[in-house]
Amino acid sequence: MDLGQTQVGLIPGQGAYRPGTLAVPWERGDEPVHEVFESIDEVYRARTGRTVSAVVFAAEAPSMEEMLARHPDELQLAIYGASVTAHRMLGTNVDLLVGHSFGEIAALVAGGAYSVADGAALVCDRNEVLRSHAPEGGLLALRCGRGKSELLLSLLDLSDLTFAVDNAEEQSVLSGPAAQLATARKVAEAAGIGTTAVSSAYGFHNHNLVPAGRALAAKAAEYKSGAFDTPVFSPILRRYYHDGDDLAALLGLHLSHPVYFRETLSALYSEGRRSFTELGAGGTLTKLVCTAFPLASAVSPLAETAPAPRPQQMFPVPAPAAAPAQETLRTPAREEVLSRLQELYAEALEYPVEVLTEDAALEADLGVDSMRQTELLTKARQMFDLPAPAAGFRSTDLDTLAKVTDYVTAGRV
Repeated sequence: MDLGQTQVGLIPGQGAYRPGTLAVPWERGDEPVHEVFESIDEVYRARTGRTVSAVVFAAEAPSMEEMLARHPDELQLAIYGASVTAHRMLGTNVDLLVGHSFGEIAALVAGGAYSVADGAALVCDRNEVLRSHAPEGGLLALRCGRGKSELLLSLLDLSDLTFAVDNAEEQSVLSGPAAQLATARKVAEAAGIGTTAVSSAYGFHNHNLVPAGRALAAKAAEYKSGAFDTPVFSPILRRYYHDGDDLAALLGLHLSHPVYFRETLSALYSEGRRSFTELGAGGTLTKLVCTAFPLASAVSPLAETAPAPRPQQMFPVPAPAAAPAQETLRTPAREEVLSRLQELYAEALEYPVEVLTEDAALEADLGVDSMRQTELLTKARQMFDLPAPAAGFRSTDLDTLAKVTDYVTAGRV
């Protein structure tokens, strides 16, 4: 099978909510959205006497801030419901599913392991378990990769502060108590590492949530799981789920184990997978794909279905630094482009600038593999504000800095 022609369905987690998403198909009476949310409503009504659809599909749907403050449980079920609905509407050609953190519950449902109702019940159980067993905590996004993030942790040596999420080459997330996150933020910013406070009621993917995970596993054991009809890859387990896995126990581990999303994307890309579709509100995950692999196809069909502005993302994708105003108004000379590229590549590869001559072969002479070449070329596009490449473009064709320089110079004309 040509994996390049297959579709990977990416299912987002916390923060994947936009007011008005799916409102049009709901008003139109489309079966997928009604079947999913009526099933969710039945589960939620039995527990609380309320429905999720009354909140999500209100005439004026609540903002993310309102949902966090007034409807936190409905928010989780809305995120879950949007992803399951998106899979029913858009996932007919999806051959593999990947859930990000909380999104793994929806991925297991879309993959056939659980029913929609049982998935909703698991979301409710998760909410109840966190309220009962999770200590105070939060999340902090860092504008650096896993290596620097873990180095920062080793320097701080704070017992309850842990590495939580590896999203991208320049984005990772720490988890822990508020006081320890505040210390980490001060030290990171003093070291020149950008930070973003993440809106979260709990410090997910932290060893302090092991008791909550055990409680969730006990509840999840009450539900019957079936065989997968679509494969599901877990960025937490770092492998595919298998028929026969103890899904209840694994769901419990999700609360305390890190998310290796960047590693997952790299593994799938290495397999030959090139097409990704985000099954949920927003486009956070597809942006991560495009940043890491500009030659991949990544779309987020539901991102444009709601007129409301984007909410704060749970794991925001760091925006590239804006180029100075004068650089956007003129085309740099070739010598200037080469010099800036040499500095960029030298810093990323940890080579002396003198080694990065125009004619040095990136792979044969410098040992830069194709994946690294793609990542560096993405940074170069961001630095020089270049458009996305045309179909059929291969970054490995630009196998010397001279060719990269000519490519950038031509793109700026």
